Amino acid sequence: MNVVTGAAGYIGSHLVDRLLQAGEEVRVVEHPAASVEHLPLKNVDLVRADIRDAAAMREATRGCKRVYHLAADPNLWRRDRREFDAINHVGALNVMRAALDGGASRVLYVSTESILTSGVPGSNHASIESARFREEDMIGPYCLSKFRAERAAFQLAEAGSPVIVCSPTLPIGPGDRNQTPPTRLAVAFCRGKIPAYLDCSVNLIDARDVADGLVRAMDRGRPGVRYMLGAHNTRLANWLGVLAGIVGRPAPRYSIPYSLALAVGWCSERWADAVSHRIPMATVTGVRLTRRTMHFDHSASLAELGLAPRSVEESTQDAVDWYRQQNWI
Repeated sequence: MNVVTGAAGYIGSHLVDRLLQAGEEVRVVEHPAASVEHLPLKNVDLVRADIRDAAAMREATRGCKRVYHLAADPNLWRRDRREFDAINHVGALNVMRAALDGGASRVLYVSTESILTSGVPGSNHASIESARFREEDMIGPYCLSKFRAERAAFQLAEAGSPVIVCSPTLPIGPGDRNQTPPTRLAVAFCRGKIPAYLDCSVNLIDARDVADGLVRAMDRGRPGVRYMLGAHNTRLANWLGVLAGIVGRPAPRYSIPYSLALAVGWCSERWADAVSHRIPMATVTGVRLTRRTMHFDHSASLAELGLAPRSVEESTQDAVDWYRQQNWI
């Protein structure tokens, strides 16, 4: 039996499909308030539980041999910033420890690319698979919470536990029902609501390819190694150009200065905190991350896993087609 936490999310739903296609048994662990109607519920064992509840995680993972931990808050803003650590760090520890104590033969923790830079120009590590980072390198409470969870996963692996770490880069493509930051940006652009942009370096990969990579890492990955699931180093402006060509809309002509974007992010968060209580389009963490170099050499990870990701053009076209099916654009 495979356990997938966060299975109703963007990557998680693709992972469930991938496992079922391979004939695997799947137990889905989802928050009680999460929408799961889009999952193939007749073909999975659904458990409603909060990863912050250690006892519930022990019950949810009992008797399962492989546990994929994806559940997290992927957004860069919450009204209560302390919830990032409770969900992304403590929750991850609950799942990993419960799975290992219950006899799981493999546990896979899904990290993030946003913690993999030091902030010093030219300092991105040549071997991302073995690199380690520091708390002081982290930007904002989201990144710090994910860093602490990844550090705990590596500590478990170093102690001899069968824990694998995968770090997807920015996922694109169809199926992002909760609109993670890349999808929110893409949908806003397709609606003509992005007249200018803050250019930055990004690494993009199709969410379906991430799911494939997770299964491959679970099958053949080595504990203590970070598997970088990335595909295409590019500039944000270039990706917006691909979107522009698909939807027949001109690409934004103007780039926003960093200082202005930071001010907008700060004001947007204050408005969200006090008035709207909704995730703002611009966040301080998101703006500050644009100062980091998010280009990575993922060739060693892809080669070891045998993963060949789709092109940016194919992923973006499929994403736009899916947005239209949802009546988002």
